[in-house]
Amino acid sequence: MVESYDYKAYKVVAVLASNLEAGIAVNVVGHLAVAIGSNIDKKFMGQSPIVDKSGVKHLGILKYPFITTKVKPGKIRRVIEEARAKKSILIADYPKEMLTTGHDDELVAAIGVSEEERLEYMGVILFGEADDVNAITGKFQLWD
Repeated sequence: MVESYDYKAYKVVAVLASNLEAGIAVNVVGHLAVAIGSNIDKKFMGQSPIVDKSGVKHLGILKYPFITTKVKPGKIRRVIEEARAKKSILIADYPKEMLTTGHDDELVAAIGVSEEERLEYMGVILFGEADDVNAITGKFQLWD
């Protein structure tokens, strides 16, 4: 049975620093997508598995739009601050320390000794009610 839902009620937007090289940008989005996906309620996910005619199973995906945008690096902090002010938005951010450390313990230590205002963010993913996410990211340029 197919569940009816409003496809445009929620939205995921990845906001990346416009100066990232493609390989780093893909890495940032990948890590942030896993982080946001592991922290959202299962009701936002599509059917899983999806079985093709041959009987092969495929993992389902998010039921809502996922957009990737880019902004000047200095603007990401403002995006994060605005999103933190909205209770409806789940945030996964990517400080530069996530690229410069290896083991998770190193990452935890590096961020643990840093003041938040000194973190350099390379990207962020926002998940929430579409109107709230659009209010923050609606005019951003799509990643190309």
